[in-house]
Amino acid sequence: MRVLVTGGAGRLGRSVVAVLVERGHQVVSADLTAGPIAPQATQRVVNLLDDAARSEVFAEARPEAVLHLAGIAVPHSRPDTEILEINTLLAWTVLSDAARAGARIAVAASSPTVFGYGTPGWRPLRLPLDEEHPVAPLHSYGLSKAIIEETVRTLARAEGERCVFAAVRPGYVIAPEEWAGAPTQQGHTVAERLDRPELAAGSLFNYVDARDAAELFALLAERPGDVRSGQILHAIADDALARAPLAELLPRFHPGTAGLADGLTGDLPAFSNAAARASVGWRPRRSWRTELGASAPAS
Repeated sequence: MRVLVTGGAGRLGRSVVAVLVERGHQVVSADLTAGPIAPQATQRVVNLLDDAARSEVFAEARPEAVLHLAGIAVPHSRPDTEILEINTLLAWTVLSDAARAGARIAVAASSPTVFGYGTPGWRPLRLPLDEEHPVAPLHSYGLSKAIIEETVRTLARAEGERCVFAAVRPGYVIAPEEWAGAPTQQGHTVAERLDRPELAAGSLFNYVDARDAAELFALLAERPGDVRSGQILHAIADDALARAPLAELLPRFHPGTAGLADGLTGDLPAFSNAAARASVGWRPRRSWRTELGASAPAS
């Protein structure tokens, strides 16, 4: 299959490209900068907000599937207006072009931040959080992702059966090198996030190995008939990035979860990934216990 990956040189994109190549697909990666991607893939350095340049990439790739990961990936890393403009405009143009190019499926990267956790008074309707839970973004990044999800639903309505549109909410992405001690996107190591719960509390202790998330994107590209157009799916690990149960940790850092978190015993996470399992059979194969080692000493 011919697959176009936007943002293929990024933290998640590199793994998406690698997994697609391993599965035998012909991959074109389009990104603002070059990166250490799988050598079997074609790499194009391009500004996807340039209409002519984007058209050239689509003409070259002739994609049967488009996986859209490009955009500003970290909250508060740019001015709010830039985050909103860049992320939402990229999504609309890339996903629209995917349908015009004849792709069978186009999948956009969203984020669990659409739920708006992060304030002391935050209180969900239920836990674990699933894709049907209402969203209430707290900052421009989360808002941009909520708009991307609405873009997916809008195009699903507009295009009908011409192209399947979907969005994936990857958890806090941990790239393979970060298990070995490289800093994560917030500058802490995985071990530090485990040893100091306050570091992971802001994201409700969610995470996903980049390779596992990449496998969900690959499954969606390969099985568009198993996806409901407009569907949103979580790509989040089966367990929490925490040494203590979330029934104990969540109320400590998010008092509004008191009572709601009581069922999150053992290593259960605050997010459900059951929808991805039901739709395309995805299940994460890696956890911090297997990748970092359950016996890693506390600092």
